[in-house]
Amino acid sequence: MTEKINKVVLAYSGGLDTSIILKWLQETYDCEVVTFTADLGQGEELEPARKKAEMFGCKEIYIEDLREEFVRDYVFPMFRANALYEGVYLLGTSIARPLIAKRQIEIAKATGADAVCHGATGKGNDQVRFELGYYALNPDIKVIAPWREWDLNSRTKLIDYAEKHQIPIAKDKRGEAPFSVDANLLHTSSEGKALEDPWTEAPEYVYNRIVSPEEAPDTPTYIEIDFKKGDPVAIDGVKMSPAEILTKLNELGGANGIGRLDLLENRFVGMKSRGIYETPGGTILLTAHRGMESITLDRGAMHLKDELMPKYAELIYNGFWFSPEREMLQALIDKSQEHVEGTVRLKLYKGSATLVGRKSPKSLYSMEHVTFEEDQVYDQRDAEGFIKLNALRLRLQKKRGDADIPPAYE
Repeated sequence: MTEKINKVVLAYSGGLDTSIILKWLQETYDCEVVTFTADLGQGEELEPARKKAEMFGCKEIYIEDLREEFVRDYVFPMFRANALYEGVYLLGTSIARPLIAKRQIEIAKATGADAVCHGATGKGNDQVRFELGYYALNPDIKVIAPWREWDLNSRTKLIDYAEKHQIPIAKDKRGEAPFSVDANLLHTSSEGKALEDPWTEAPEYVYNRIVSPEEAPDTPTYIEIDFKKGDPVAIDGVKMSPAEILTKLNELGGANGIGRLDLLENRFVGMKSRGIYETPGGTILLTAHRGMESITLDRGAMHLKDELMPKYAELIYNGFWFSPEREMLQALIDKSQEHVEGTVRLKLYKGSATLVGRKSPKSLYSMEHVTFEEDQVYDQRDAEGFIKLNALRLRLQKKRGDADIPPAYE
């Protein structure tokens, strides 16, 4: 027997799948559905989602522009850590889920809903990310995951269900989609179907944000990015909001063929999957931020951050954004960024973002100390004692190995 649900907040895109879910919720649970559509910079017109929700009789419809909050409170904090999952993935899908989950819980509270619902499948990471977020923010919330409950396990069944319930289907949605796409202001993710064979190169039509490096301009583009406390605040001297900065970097990166990634990754649920990621602005930002840290961050602090980064990235990938350990790591990371301030200059050219200059009022770089010319600040003779002290344990170990073994120990 289906558990009694009075009202549910659905993460709703307005597309075919979530429209089917909306009707399925009404039919299966006989409940009121509140729709929540988030604009995270995915580049889609969202007002049609309102009309569709109204068509289903929904009385409470939320469509919210969350681009600034997304970049300011989620993307930028993550980039302060230089977070990369498995060394290469900039976590574009992962970092969007906690914000969506947070708003669903807030809307559930505001509307008196007793449940929330997402459209993630039972094979992927997103079901984990959404639900860990829900439970972290409301331990007693009821969660509905249709893909783990219903028997609509094929495209044909979905189309039949839509036709039975007079759910509009665009002509280009009737056939099997060649691959699945998720997008937001940070990245575009494409996976599944035509991309499942890891030996087969992804066809060019998969990429929609970034031109191929071969087709990028033959003349490099130079840009300057200003940082304050680890976050970018201006491009070429023009101050911008967080979302504006990422949008501009996306334009620059996309035009110069920067930010393509073909990744075979380890999902949290246990299987490996292949994804094609486009993260143009994020790829530039990572290079820029590391360049800014290189001149302002102490060696010990930088190396500790690099040691902790894989753990931090894994927490985000696995859905633990609201966990105490992620918040503890964030506090450490943010402390390290107090003096990460100044300007970096980058060269964007045919798929690469190369750091070519950096300067800072908080610089730890001293030309007086590193010069090959005569200086008055560094006594090179001091290095002898430094080396001998560091070599002491190595010398003792070698002497032990070379010594004759006493007869009593033979």
